[in-house]
Amino acid sequence: MTPVHFAFSSAFVLGLTGLTFHRTHLLSALLCLEGMMLSLFIALSLWTLQLNSTSFSAAPMLLLAFSACEAGVGLALLVATSRTHGTDRLQSLNLLQC
Repeated sequence: MTPVHFAFSSAFVLGLTGLTFHRTHLLSALLCLEGMMLSLFIALSLWTLQLNSTSFSAAPMLLLAFSACEAGVGLALLVATSRTHGTDRLQSLNLLQC
């Protein structure tokens, strides 16, 4: 494993551990998701550059489009929950009260 691959895989794992262990606020969970998507985007871009193939060149742009949609939906949920519940803490959200 090259140092570049190790750096991006460790960045993905750090984002995943941040998502699993620091789930107090919705904003911190969204930031961890964005870090994971950024590391996936850069790793996929480097992978397509290493292959020198034009058939995989659209994959990073497609991932970036899905990442932008995920960020928009996440921010909309953050605004909606902060308006209805008054906070973005994940412990205050209860599915049984909806």
